[in-house]
Amino acid sequence: MNYFGRTFDFVKKHSEWFTVLGLCILFYFIFFHNIGNYPLMDVDETRYVSMARDMFHTKDFMTLILDDEYFFEKPPLFFWGECFSFAIFGKINEFTARFPVALYGMLTCFLVYFAGRKIVSRNYGVISSLILATCFEFVILAKFAILDIVVSTCVAFSIMCGFMTFFCQEKNKKFCIWLFYIFSGLAVMAKGIPGFVLPFGVMFFALMISDKLKSALKPKYILVGLTFFLLIVLPWHLLMLKIHDPAFYEEYIIKHHLARFISSNDIGRSEPWWFYLVNIFWGMIPWVFSAVALLIAKAKNFRFSMFKNFSFNFSELDDTRKFLVLNWFAAIFILAFFSSSSTKLITYILPIYVHLACILGYAWMNYIEQGKHKKAVDISVYIWGGFCIILAFTALFTPLFLPKSLYADILDAKWITIGFVAFCGISSIVCALKNKPWGVFFTYVIFTLLVSAFCTKEFFLIDYKFGQNDLIEFAKFANQEGEQLISFGETRRYSLLYYYGAHIKYIEETTRDNLEEELEQNDALISMKKKNLIKYGKGLDYKVVKEGRKYILIRGK
Repeated sequence: MNYFGRTFDFVKKHSEWFTVLGLCILFYFIFFHNIGNYPLMDVDETRYVSMARDMFHTKDFMTLILDDEYFFEKPPLFFWGECFSFAIFGKINEFTARFPVALYGMLTCFLVYFAGRKIVSRNYGVISSLILATCFEFVILAKFAILDIVVSTCVAFSIMCGFMTFFCQEKNKKFCIWLFYIFSGLAVMAKGIPGFVLPFGVMFFALMISDKLKSALKPKYILVGLTFFLLIVLPWHLLMLKIHDPAFYEEYIIKHHLARFISSNDIGRSEPWWFYLVNIFWGMIPWVFSAVALLIAKAKNFRFSMFKNFSFNFSELDDTRKFLVLNWFAAIFILAFFSSSSTKLITYILPIYVHLACILGYAWMNYIEQGKHKKAVDISVYIWGGFCIILAFTALFTPLFLPKSLYADILDAKWITIGFVAFCGISSIVCALKNKPWGVFFTYVIFTLLVSAFCTKEFFLIDYKFGQNDLIEFAKFANQEGEQLISFGETRRYSLLYYYGAHIKYIEETTRDNLEEELEQNDALISMKKKNLIKYGKGLDYKVVKEGRKYILIRGK
C-alpha cells in the first residue's frame, strides 16, 4: 500500500512530465507508427520526394528541380526538411520521407497543448491537442509527404506566438512578437504568399478588436521583427530572381501565387464558395457531430433581443474568453481567405483545424468537467455511434453487393476496419449511457489512433491496386534492367520517376503518331494505360513486356 501511495505521490508531483509522456505515446501511434511500411502515393508525394532526393544528391539546396526541369511553383523549406531527414537517418525511403511531416504534425499538437495549458488549464490543453491530432484530415496530411502540413505548422506557431502577446508578461512580449515574425517568414518559405497573409491578417484583426494595433507598431517590435522576417524570406527569393529571372518571376510570383488566387484556369480547380465548409465537415470526423450538435444547441438559445444591450470590450474578458475569441477570428479569417480564392484544393484549409480544435476543446472540457451541453453532446454520440454500428454491420455483407474483384481488393482491410468501427460505435454509446464523459472522449481518440496506426497502410495499399502498383513494378523493373523508361499518357504519375530513380521522358500529347515515333526511334520501355494502347496501338509493331491492372509496359519490336 505504501508503495502505491508513494508511486501516486510521485506521479502527482511530476504530473506535467507524465502528461507530456502520455501525449508522446499517443502521438507516436497517431503520426509515426507504420509510416514507412507502404509506398509513396501519386501524385504529390512521389513528386516532392523525388525533388528532395535530387536536391540531397546534387547538394544544390537553392534551385528546385523536377525530372531535370526547373520547378518554380514552391519555396524550398519542405525540401530542406526532407534533406535533413535523409542526412540524419542516412537513407532515403518512405519512412525518412514521411518523418518530417509527422514531426510537424506532432509539434503542432504540442503547440496547442502548451498554449492551452498556459492560458486555460492542463485538461483543456490535453483535450484540444488530442482533438486536433485526431481530426481526420489533419492526421492524414500529417502522414503524407507534401507541403501543406509544413505551412500549417509554421502558420500555427506564428499565430499562437502572436496570441501569446495578450497573455504573457510585458517583459516577454517582445520575444513573442519576434517569434511571430520568424515563424511567418518560415511559413512564406514553406508555401509563399499564404504564409504571410494568414498570420498577418489574423493578427491585424486581433490587434484591432483589442485596441492594441498602435502598440504593436513600436519600433522595438516591428523593426526587429521585420528584420527577422526579411532575413528569412529575402535571400532565397532574391537569389532565384538573380539566377532565373524572368522565368522565376513569371512562374513563381505571377502564375503560382497571384494568378492562382484570382483564377483557376491554369490548374482547373475552381470550386464554389461553400467548398471548404463541406471539406471541414468530413475533415473533422469524428468530432464534427458534436460540433454540429453544439452549434444547434447554441442556435436554439439564440435571441435577437440579446443584441439590444450587447457590448463588447475585449480587455474586460478573462483569459479563457480572450483566447476563444482570438481563435474564432483566426478560424473565420482562414476560411474567408481560402474561400475567396478561385483555386481551391482540399489541402489548403489545413491551418484552420488548429483553431477549430481550440474552440471545440473548450466545449468538450465543459462537457467533461461540468456536464455542460450534456444533452447535445450525448445525442451526437448516439448518432455517431449508431452510424459506426450500422456501417460495421453493413460491411459484413459486402460480398453481396460489391463486385468480386473489388471485394478481393478490400478484403485485407475489411475485418480490422469493421472491428475498429464497431468498437468506437459501441463503446462511445456505452460510455455516454453510463455518464463517463472522459470515456466518450478517449473512445474517439483511440478510434482515430487505431485507424491511423493500423489501417492507414491497408487503405493506401488498396488504393495502389488501382494502377499505382503497376507503375511501381514497371519502374523497378526498368531500373533493374538498366532500360530507358518513357511515360505515354495525358497525366504525369511520378511513381515512375521516384521508383525508377532517373530521368523519365513524359509524353503528355497522346496521339498515334507520337506513340509510333517512340516505338520506332527509341529502344526504350513505354508505360501507358491499357485503354490508350487499345486506342492508339492498332497496327503498330510492339511487344508487351509487362501487363498490370490498369497500365501496360511495351517496347518496339
